[in-house]
Amino acid sequence: MVGVGGQGILLASDILSLAALRAGFDVKKSEVHGMSQRGGSVFSHVRFGEKIHSPLISKGEADILLALEMMEALRWLDYVNPKSRLIVANTKIVPAGVAEYPAGVEAEVKQIFPDALMMNTEEVTKQTGHARFVNVAMVGVISQFVAFPEAAWKEAIEELVPKGTFEKNISAFQLGRGLKNK
Repeated sequence: MVGVGGQGILLASDILSLAALRAGFDVKKSEVHGMSQRGGSVFSHVRFGEKIHSPLISKGEADILLALEMMEALRWLDYVNPKSRLIVANTKIVPAGVAEYPAGVEAEVKQIFPDALMMNTEEVTKQTGHARFVNVAMVGVISQFVAFPEAAWKEAIEELVPKGTFEKNISAFQLGRGLKNK
C-alpha cells in the first residue's frame, strides 16, 4: 500500500492486517511513514499466509499494489508482475516544490498496467461525505481479491477506525467492495 502522508495508508494497512489475523492467517507488516508529516511518500508492506517469516515484499512479488495517489503508483510499479493486481485512486497530490501536477500520469499508469483498477475518489467522497473515507473504500476493493470472512473485515474496521465513524467507514468499505474494473 502506497500513498502520501495524510491519506490513511497506515490505517488501511492496519485494517488489512487485523482482518487477515481474524481470518486465521499469520501476518507481518512493515511501514515507513517518516515523511508522512511533510506530505511525503508513505508505504506499508502487508504479508499474510500460513507462516510468514518476513514483512517485506520483494520487487516483482506483490500480489496487490494499492496506491492512494497516482504518482505513487508509478513509483512502486517495480513491485508488481503480470499476475499482480494494481488498484489506484485517481487522487493527484502536487509534490512539494513542484508548481503543478505532472501531465500524463494517469495515462502512463494505464499504458504500463492496462488492467489497473482505477477508483474515482470524487465519487467515494460524494457518497460518503468526506475524502477521509477513501482509504477504507480502497480496502474494500482489496477485499474482492482476498477471501476473508465478512466478519473479519467488519471487526477490523470497527476496532480501528475513530469512534463515531464506523457507519461511514463500513459504507466506504462496501463501496470499494462493489467497484468493478471498467
